[in-house]
Amino acid sequence: MFFGIQPDMTVVEISPGGGGWYTEILAPFLRNRGTYYAGSYDPESEREYYRRNAVRYTDKLAEYSQHYDRVNVGIFAPPEQTDTVAEGSADMVLTFRNSHNWMRDGVGQQAYNAVSRMLKPGGVLGVVQHRAKAGSKVDPSKGYITEEKIIAMAETAGLRLVASSEVNANPNDTADHPEGVWTLPPGLRLKDQDREKYIAIGESDRMTLKFVKD
Repeated sequence: MFFGIQPDMTVVEISPGGGGWYTEILAPFLRNRGTYYAGSYDPESEREYYRRNAVRYTDKLAEYSQHYDRVNVGIFAPPEQTDTVAEGSADMVLTFRNSHNWMRDGVGQQAYNAVSRMLKPGGVLGVVQHRAKAGSKVDPSKGYITEEKIIAMAETAGLRLVASSEVNANPNDTADHPEGVWTLPPGLRLKDQDREKYIAIGESDRMTLKFVKD
């Protein structure tokens, strides 16, 4: 609701992941009056993680077809495959905790450029991302990105920051853990090592940013 979603919009979710956490919210919300596109992973990607999760996602849609029968699945794999929807056709594009993956792969700016092309003038980009401390060195392999870097990529793509929210903030997260964001729950990559410490911190500190295409 912070991003301003309405049930009659054309909405694109970029990289919903194998589990489709936000698909569970967005697809039913948009099913009757709107249009929901998922820019999923490439099932023929060179990376096994992307192949596996592309299949996992489509299997989920098929298993619960009563909810997901109107989901439009495309591929978002910058820089080559970014035409999830026609240029200038989306009212809103959403991406939840994916920017570090694009940056790790060296396609961060290309991804934001592609998102901008999808949006109509006045369209909204909503970004949720694990947040590094301001001014810190960005290491996307750890999952954390500074707000400054996200804003810079969006602005370069022709998008303007209009609002931010602390709804996903966690001030207990120092963002400097040995296995990055995956040290914290739900990943708990260190397993039993300092387990109670990381459970007490909780999930990552996350920025929530709203951009508009002028």
